Amino acid sequence: PAIAVDAIALREGTGGVDALLIRRGSPPWQGMWAFPGGFVDMGEDPEAAVLRELLEEAGVSGSEPELFSVRGSPGRDPRKHVISIFYLVQVDASSVPEAGDDASHAEWVKLDVLKAEDVAGDHISVIDQLRK
Repeated sequence: PAIAVDAIALREGTGGVDALLIRRGSPPWQGMWAFPGGFVDMGEDPEAAVLRELLEEAGVSGSEPELFSVRGSPGRDPRKHVISIFYLVQVDASSVPEAGDDASHAEWVKLDVLKAEDVAGDHISVIDQLRK
């Protein structure tokens, strides 16, 4: 299996909690919302990888990654068996996201408006965990 990481950055917004999300710029799930993330490079620590991916895909610096969840179902990604480590990451709540790398767009999105059909892969299950 390949190892991936995903950054969960949250802030208290007007009327609820916002998550920093990207719109995927390429398949699979092109145009759908996802947490900023990607594959861990050979020789890279996953905690360093999640901060790198957050900066590359959303233009936001993060710190203090904390394990939130691991998803590893063999069919969760159509490309291959991908195990993803989701980290809660601290960011400046006033950060203005800017899409880069594999993302076509990045912004703060209210957790309560996200629907499964608009979210990439199994990221909706992580969003559901965050809503509780």
